[in-house]
Amino acid sequence: MNRDTRLSDVLHVLLHLGQVEGPVTSEVLAKSMGTNPAVFRRTMAGLRKAGHVQSGRGHGGGWRLARPLRQISLLAVYEALGRPNLFAIGNRSDHPDCLVERSVNAAMADTMARAEALFVERFKKVTLDTLAPGKPEPLSVHGRTRPRGGGGS
Repeated sequence: MNRDTRLSDVLHVLLHLGQVEGPVTSEVLAKSMGTNPAVFRRTMAGLRKAGHVQSGRGHGGGWRLARPLRQISLLAVYEALGRPNLFAIGNRSDHPDCLVERSVNAAMADTMARAEALFVERFKKVTLDTLAPGKPEPLSVHGRTRPRGGGGS
């Protein structure tokens, strides 16, 4: 199953942007997300529209935060990304007249709705400044090969 890492990727980028003074190019930030600049720009479009980031073109252009990290919640980023699906679990709908199928689907829908409400409530309370490391982590770490098993940012 492929996982949607956009939320994690964008949070990563925003935290790096919170550690620099000037704009950072799409090329540099795309590399930190492990993607290409065009995909990066499409991913960031919702955050720009929501007013969390700004971008400029040409010499001296690039991406920067439009507001401090303390003013951006996890929920705001999640919503700016279009509220990606939280769960890969789906309901069976092959036989809508089947009472068992309807019962199972109702139970699953209720459970998923409760889980999403808990998720949203928690994400409202967490601002990005609380996720920032104590010392700045340079984007140059993304130019190095990661050790096996992960590591790095």
